[in-house]
Amino acid sequence: MKDEIAKIIVMVQEGKIDSEEAGELIQALKEDSSPASSSGSYLGKMLKIRVKSDTQENVRVNIPVRFVRFLLKMGHGIAANIPEAKEYVKDIDVDLIMHAIDQEMEGKIVDIESDDGETVAIYIE
Repeated sequence: MKDEIAKIIVMVQEGKIDSEEAGELIQALKEDSSPASSSGSYLGKMLKIRVKSDTQENVRVNIPVRFVRFLLKMGHGIAANIPEAKEYVKDIDVDLIMHAIDQEMEGKIVDIESDDGETVAIYIE
């Protein structure tokens, strides 16, 4: 959790979020790591983003669903901050992800393949 808090502090320093948003993000992290958030509950699951490419670096991101839901409500796009995935963000429907979380969907919820074989997949597991 220390690494995540350090990243939040960097976001404040870079002006990407304000101190109030940082406090809310840190609180969400603490709630997510508490014993009360059991791995058996839906909000204890992970949102997994996978970008595969033959020509560029592959991207693998795992984020707790509880944290993703909070971030999306705050209006922050996760993939938009990943340089390798930035070009794909325009193809990802954030409302679809929120709907999937609200409906407690599991499995693959986004599957995109470009003409040159690059793929973006988002799962909830």
